[in-house]
Amino acid sequence: MAGKRPQTEGRLRARPGTEAIGSAPVGLRPLGIGGTRDNYLYAPPTYHPENPAPLVLLLHGAGGHAHHGLALLKDLADAFGLILLAPASREPTWDILVGQYGPDVTIIDRALEWAFSRYVFDLRSVAIGGFSDGASYALSLGITNGDLFTHVIAFSPGFGAPAAQRGYPRIFISHGIYDEVLPIERCSRRIIPRLRRSDYEVRYREFEGGHKITPETALEAVEWFTAKRD
Repeated sequence: MAGKRPQTEGRLRARPGTEAIGSAPVGLRPLGIGGTRDNYLYAPPTYHPENPAPLVLLLHGAGGHAHHGLALLKDLADAFGLILLAPASREPTWDILVGQYGPDVTIIDRALEWAFSRYVFDLRSVAIGGFSDGASYALSLGITNGDLFTHVIAFSPGFGAPAAQRGYPRIFISHGIYDEVLPIERCSRRIIPRLRRSDYEVRYREFEGGHKITPETALEAVEWFTAKRD
């Protein structure tokens, strides 16, 4: 809609460059970018600007914190050379789940700007991911900003509410068949056909279990994300 602010449309302005301007420390680091709660970045000890790294922006579930976002893939970051960026929602869950796009888009944009100014990323491997409410938000923002994100990783999403469709990020979705929090029949089994009808390339995994991420599923998602393609 003409005249609307980019934040209300779910649009992210930050874009990666080809050179790092600021220092690029490894390990866990708070960002200090404002907001009501802390936001974090983790860079593996093997990071070097001469070897652009894959980036995964990770979104926590309802009631969670940035640390919970990091924990989704932290055990795999060193082995796969991933830089993980984990913002925290302003409220107990992400803005679109309680109203409309707004303050959380702003803080995510600031987090991305902070990372893009300090690290060099592989432009073919820029992902957004999350669990539960974070997965729903990742699907929504990832499709809305498909000109930035190359991949979307959604563990047990409830829905997708993109403000627009831009680009065609590849999408990974997993869901437990015994999930009682976000039942699979009214969530992922409805989401997948809609995505495929819209011509998205989707890898979908159902597993024996409830509302969780299994180690096997997390590993498959990272292997899928980091796989080299012609």
